[in-house]
Amino acid sequence: MKDDNFRAALFMMLGTGAYTINDVFLKLLAAELPMFQILFLRGVTVTVFFGLMLWRVRAQLAGLVRRDFGLVALRSLSEAAAAFFFLTALFNMPIANLTAILQVIPLTVALAAFLFLREPLGWRRMSAILIGFCGVLVIIRPGAEGFTLYSISALMAVAMITVRDLTTRMLGRSMPSVLVAFAASCGVTVFGGLGSVTEIWVMPSALGWVWLMGATGFIIAGYILVILAMRVGELTFAAPFRYAALLFALVAGWLVFDEWPDTLTFVGSAVIVATGVYTLYREHRMQRALHHHARPD
Repeated sequence: MKDDNFRAALFMMLGTGAYTINDVFLKLLAAELPMFQILFLRGVTVTVFFGLMLWRVRAQLAGLVRRDFGLVALRSLSEAAAAFFFLTALFNMPIANLTAILQVIPLTVALAAFLFLREPLGWRRMSAILIGFCGVLVIIRPGAEGFTLYSISALMAVAMITVRDLTTRMLGRSMPSVLVAFAASCGVTVFGGLGSVTEIWVMPSALGWVWLMGATGFIIAGYILVILAMRVGELTFAAPFRYAALLFALVAGWLVFDEWPDTLTFVGSAVIVATGVYTLYREHRMQRALHHHARPD
């Protein structure tokens, strides 16, 4: 089990790192192509990939609950909206700052699950969530000179991803994860295609194609690695290692974009990570307690 957990943690770190490298390629590509065209071009290849994976497990699609298809549609819409707000923020603010803000998502999902799904939330986790939100405020600093519309866009991305993850929790166990990923990719691709009608299409340069293919490859790799992390070991052990994304973003921002966060951003990031890890720890203890009481004597 220790070896499995070690591999799960490694897969989780590599997966979050792959997602961050995808973000780096997209940010580089923003200087060359309009946003919706980027979404569409990347989305086509990703959708084909997930479509092929879905074809391999098509036998699992029999007997799916109709209610789940409505939830998948809602999840895909929130994924498309999240992509729009995320890229708007990514193209206009330091990558490490944006990544730090996104680390609050486990806290927002826990709060949303308490409010809408009636999942239990004790005072300890509630306190951690409130402190984590304070960490976000330290990073974006409302009313300060560094606060812009792009900071609001980052918060909107958090809200949309929270809706996406909350909808995922509501899906039945029979829903294949590859179908969920395929539907989300379709939603983002269609959204990008429709939005690109309002833009002037640009032929990517040779380097632009490299960045586009890099973004496509790394987002697929990130998906596969995170799935492996969840299947190989204990999710509660591997989940905290998702915060490695912040380290990857710091290094990438420094090496590629000559960005380095200020002291307050580091403080806010530390608060978010600490409260996020504590929330995951408390959730793990709660699940173990429920499992223990559910066992027959």
